[in-house]
Formats: sequence, structure tokens, C-alpha cells
Amino acid sequence: MDWDKLRIFHAVADVGSLTHAGDQLHLSQSAVSRQIRALEESLNATLFHRHARGLILTEQGELLFDATRAMLKRLDAATARIRDSEEEVFGELRVTTTTGFGTLWLAPRLAKLYEKYPDLKIDLMLEERVLDLPMREADVAIRMKEPSQADLIRKRLMSVHMCLYATPGYLETHGIPEVIEDLHAHRLICQNPRSAQVGAGAMLVNELMTNDIQSILTVNNYFGVLQGVLHNLGIGVLPDYLTRDFPDLVRVLPEVQSVEVPVFLAYPEELRQSKRIAAFRDFVQEEIFTYRKLLKEQALS
Repeated sequence: MDWDKLRIFHAVADVGSLTHAGDQLHLSQSAVSRQIRALEESLNATLFHRHARGLILTEQGELLFDATRAMLKRLDAATARIRDSEEEVFGELRVTTTTGFGTLWLAPRLAKLYEKYPDLKIDLMLEERVLDLPMREADVAIRMKEPSQADLIRKRLMSVHMCLYATPGYLETHGIPEVIEDLHAHRLICQNPRSAQVGAGAMLVNELMTNDIQSILTVNNYFGVLQGVLHNLGIGVLPDYLTRDFPDLVRVLPEVQSVEVPVFLAYPEELRQSKRIAAFRDFVQEEIFTYRKLLKEQALS
């Protein structure tokens, strides 16, 4: 097939409009339309349904769009590897992790990475859905479980537990629970166990809710849970990596915690030589080392 026609087809399929695709490609609408018709004729297939609101892919069009999307991702990967052969660390790095870890741990530390590599462009994608790294939905991931795909390089960073925390002000007003049954008299702030989240956190919340807790606030991410705790709304279920950045939080019922949650950094095998990946990996590992060192010092003191 003609690569130029495929490039034009992909742009049209992506935006659903001949006009908008033409604007992106710096071509007239008629030129784009001619290329699409020529491609359809060469394939002997209709690729788009035309209607007043735009263009919709046919079944054959969907098949071709899947192929062009995969091709472009592979080209992006090749381009990144070629650029990474140079000495300087620059360009886009797409990082995916959970909303909680991204907002509460990673994002506040990125200033140090930018100080060292000011030409790096990080696209931080925060969601609970696991993005497909081999298909280049992202370049590198920090996940709360070991990746299952075989063609990924993975590095275990640390372990996390979900624990109970409150502010000194809340505990001064409402009292400190001594046993888990005392939670009946407190408001619990947590993620809804039915929402997308780390499994260990959902298990802990389900266990806590068996104590007939009367007042509950559920939020769909740990950033929201933390805000509720900081504003003295109740006792929150939060990851223990928060203790360094929020030292005033008080651990409640220290014997209550989730099972261990392993935190992994992963990236595709084909990006093994990427200087951007190496820079990000080394930065995260250095921050984890500093975090662990501080925890040991706090434990000794």
C-alpha cells in the first residue's frame, strides 16, 4: 500500500473529518478526499460511512485503523530509540501510574528531575487502568503489582501498606480509638471498595466495614481521601508512603494494615537503551533510597 495514503487515512480516522485532517496535514479537503477514494478503490472496500456529523469507520476501516495505529506506535518507538542514541536526555517521556501514587508521591518530586534534565517533556498519565506498554500506550509504568507481560523489564521499587491515619486535631476532638471496634464511633474515609484501586486497599476497607461503622465518606482516589483527613473529617485509609511528606499525620491502630503491596517500575524491552528511561528510572530509585533511609532514621529515633 501507499504509505502516504495510509498516513492520510489514519489522520482522517483519528479526527473523523476530512477538513480537520486536511488542516493537520496542510492539505486541502479535496486532496484528502481524493486520497481516501483512491485507497478505497485499491482495497475494493468502503472505509468510512459518511453522514452530516462527520465520518464513521466501517468494519473494514476499523481493521485498517488498528493496523495504522500499531504501525505509528512502532515508528514512534523507533524514532525514540534513534534519538536516544544521542548523549543528551530530551524529548517526551510518557509515564503512567495510579492516581494516588502519581499525585501524592511522584508529581511532588519531579522538580528534581527537571532540574537535572530541563529538556525532558513528561506526559504523566494517572489512571487505575493498566496501560499496554508493548503497544506503546506509555513508555514507562509504576504499578502496584508485578507486570504480567513477559516482554517488559521490571524493577521492584518498594513495598506499600494501606494504614489508618488522622490529624492530631481530629483525634483531640474525637478521641483516639484503642481497638478496632472503637471505629464505630468515628467517620471512616476511604476508597469505595467497588471502585478501581489496589486490591489490598479494597480488602482492608471491606474488613473495616464489618465493624458497623455508622459514618463513611468514600472517594474514588487517595488524593481525595487525604484531603478529607487533612480537613479533620475522619480517619482515613491511606498508603504509608505519605508519612514523609505529611509528617503530622498520626497512625491510628498501628496493628491494622493491609497486606503488602509491591511497587514495580516497568518498561518495554525495546526501550532498554533509552536514555530518557534510564534517567527516569535512576531518579525514581534515588528517591526511593532517600525515602527508605529516612524511614530507618525515624524508626531508630
